[in-house]
Amino acid sequence: MIHINNLSKIYGDRKVLHIESLIIPKGESFGLVGNNGAGKTTLFSLLLDLIEPSSGYVEIAGDKVNEKETWKNRVSAFIDETFLIGYLTPEEYFYFLGELRGQNRAAVNEFLTQFEDFFNGEILDAKKYVRDLSKGNQKKVGIVGALIGSPEIIILDEPFANLDPSTQIKLKRLIKMWSQKGDVTFLISSHDLAHTTEVSNRIVVLNRGELIKDIQTSPETLRELEAFFEATASDI
Repeated sequence: MIHINNLSKIYGDRKVLHIESLIIPKGESFGLVGNNGAGKTTLFSLLLDLIEPSSGYVEIAGDKVNEKETWKNRVSAFIDETFLIGYLTPEEYFYFLGELRGQNRAAVNEFLTQFEDFFNGEILDAKKYVRDLSKGNQKKVGIVGALIGSPEIIILDEPFANLDPSTQIKLKRLIKMWSQKGDVTFLISSHDLAHTTEVSNRIVVLNRGELIKDIQTSPETLRELEAFFEATASDI
């Protein structure tokens, strides 16, 4: 479903990303890990056509993302708080996204009922604007917003950051439940190796903009990743 070919991004004389080839099939739960500056957010930004590549291309369902718009009907994402609309209430934000994705208010309200436990009574009917919510609750709004409209590809950058331990557990359950549908492709970037390994059936490691490892998740994956980053730390 996603095909990356000779993709690079260069700022000045600094190459921040270069991936020769990467294919992410439909229905995969794909985890992306790496240290700060490894190129994770750059890769997601290129996937979403938020920045222009210096070379190469990204294809989604056969369409190059920087040449066509049709892929946007398949993809939803939450990268950071800039994806939110701070002057709306959470309900208004969800209705706005629903309208963009062909969902009326009744459909959005019905959809949101499955997230009552995840919201923990702090999001809906709170009579607060999104900008006035805690960082963790803003993250919840962004994640659930990305799920509205049954997208085929869901991209989440650092979804576990700013969430308390109980909510992290709930989020892992949520991602696993959606992944089991088989027709949803998750791309998740995180610094948390344990959480990412637990919800992904494939892990890719980026280091200084290069693809270093591509692992099918197994009981040994977390140990392998920890050993890699321990070795990387000793090289710094």
